[in-house]
Amino acid sequence: MSCTNLVTGGAGFIGSHLCEQLLARGEEVICLDNFFTGAKRNIARLLGQPRFEVVRHDITQPIVIEADRVYNLACPASPVHYQYNPIKTIKTNVMGALNMLGLARRVKARILQASTSEVYGDPNVHPQVESYWGNVNPIGIRSCYDEGKRVAETLFFDYHRQNRVDIRVVRIFNTYGPRMAVDDGRVVSNFIVQALRGEPITLYGDGEQTRSFCYVDDLVSGIIKMMDNEELTGPVNMGNPSEFTIRELAETVLELTGSKSELVHKPLPSDDPVRRRPDIGIAREKLGWEPTVGLREGLEKTIAYFADCLQTGC
Repeated sequence: MSCTNLVTGGAGFIGSHLCEQLLARGEEVICLDNFFTGAKRNIARLLGQPRFEVVRHDITQPIVIEADRVYNLACPASPVHYQYNPIKTIKTNVMGALNMLGLARRVKARILQASTSEVYGDPNVHPQVESYWGNVNPIGIRSCYDEGKRVAETLFFDYHRQNRVDIRVVRIFNTYGPRMAVDDGRVVSNFIVQALRGEPITLYGDGEQTRSFCYVDDLVSGIIKMMDNEELTGPVNMGNPSEFTIRELAETVLELTGSKSELVHKPLPSDDPVRRRPDIGIAREKLGWEPTVGLREGLEKTIAYFADCLQTGC
């Protein structure tokens, strides 16, 4: 039986891919977005579909809507965007979670929270496991996002325990792919855009800090598997366990683009994690999920997207 899915942040990078995959399953999708970082072009190809609906709304404000499942993805996810208005960011995380949980409680919907690897902060445990409580600065420039997501997780589990709301929580590690914003400040988009423009590629610190990069299609399939699971509440890590240094990423982008851009170093931003890699044992065992797209393959698709984007002026 087809169900109605409410996707907050549905016009965003990850949200638009999720809307697409849900529609491909024959389900109905309501895309909710205030278009702060989401873009109409991300969902343009979906607008003519009869099972797809768009509602312009900010989740810091309550809304009355009917849905069987709620995917709560709404929140700026890149440092450039979430630090632009940090008070708004934490309101989106906290008040948005409260409003969506209240909605899910009223209509008896299953609800998924898109949390983040940032809840682990600059980790003292490597790779990061879900039982690790994290090492987060509560008053730093990234705290609006990191602590906001941590509070959102708290709210989800309190609503689950107190009000029996059917919750799912996933912790998303670095994700990349087509529809990332040109100016979002994340490392993959930064490197690709700089390389394609022939600009110097900016490495923060010595470039030896590590990240694990998950292609967006892999992530979305994992999110849907989590929502389909009848027992697992989470939190569950979702990311690619292959670990690369930032320098390795830059060198791979240079190779795949054929760019002659030089590497330049700048100081490491405040509270920037030095190492980041998910332990995805729970996702493998309980969901039968793991990424299938390797970094080079994913980067080739993402570079093609940005090359077209820069040429057409999107």
